[in-house]
Amino acid sequence: MKNLKNDVDSLVGNAKLTADQDRRTFIQTTVGVGFAAAVLPVCAQTMIKTDTVGLSAGAIEIPVKNKDGTVFSMPIYHAQPEGKKNPPVVIVVSEVFGLHEHIADLARRFAKLGYLAVAPDLFKRQGDPAKYPTISELIDKVVSKVPDDQVMGDIDACVAWAKDHGGNIEKLGITGFCWGGRITWLYAAHNPKVKAGAAWYGRFVGDKTELNPRNPIDIAATLTVPVLGLYGEKDTGIPQDTVQQMRTELAKGQSKSEIVVYPNSGHAFNADYRPSYVKADAEDGWKRTLEWFKAHGVS
Repeated sequence: MKNLKNDVDSLVGNAKLTADQDRRTFIQTTVGVGFAAAVLPVCAQTMIKTDTVGLSAGAIEIPVKNKDGTVFSMPIYHAQPEGKKNPPVVIVVSEVFGLHEHIADLARRFAKLGYLAVAPDLFKRQGDPAKYPTISELIDKVVSKVPDDQVMGDIDACVAWAKDHGGNIEKLGITGFCWGGRITWLYAAHNPKVKAGAAWYGRFVGDKTELNPRNPIDIAATLTVPVLGLYGEKDTGIPQDTVQQMRTELAKGQSKSEIVVYPNSGHAFNADYRPSYVKADAEDGWKRTLEWFKAHGVS
């Protein structure tokens, strides 16, 4: 819990709203539309908006089997180029704020480049992060209750769905942001069929719990999938000593993963809807991600 709070504190910084302000400005209407109350107001002047021209895109629900054999309907946002057969697949994993407009837009950006992009709502069983007006409530009521093994299974279901809907899972990539950055490292260890991953500012270390028994640093030495880590030197929630620890562990293995640290950025430098956005570093990280995927057989 302490480490998760550090992640969120570094993302949110000093930008805070009262609960009343949040309720007045809450604009979430459906999966992949609008923004969670806890991150409002957004920075409209820097926010990137990707259209759906030439794309098949939207929110649907897919069936996922629970451990007890029951079926859960998990919302996803998907985007892919119209008419393209057998596109490569990329899974897009959200921040703690869930599957909101920024994550849907990232899926559309990948689709514009020829990918079938799938962004799952991995918090749905535990609750809707969009409804909580404060970060502390969001962590306590939703994020802290999500088990890693549940997340791995849900992403497996997304991969299976992509395969059943024309995606080429022999060219499978994953990327994630903040909370999703940590998940990217873990899923790359969970599913060795992933060709490459790109983890944006996901923490490497943290307290181990029953729900979160491993951290990225625990799997670094045995990782076989190449993961590109994109981090900010000014990120107070991910100290540079932990970055070095991760590099040391990665060097013991054969994954050829790399970590890039941007000296002028803190946490969430790719979040173009927030004050934390650093345009130059976000654009460089995006370029590196695409090149990484191409170099390792995703695109």
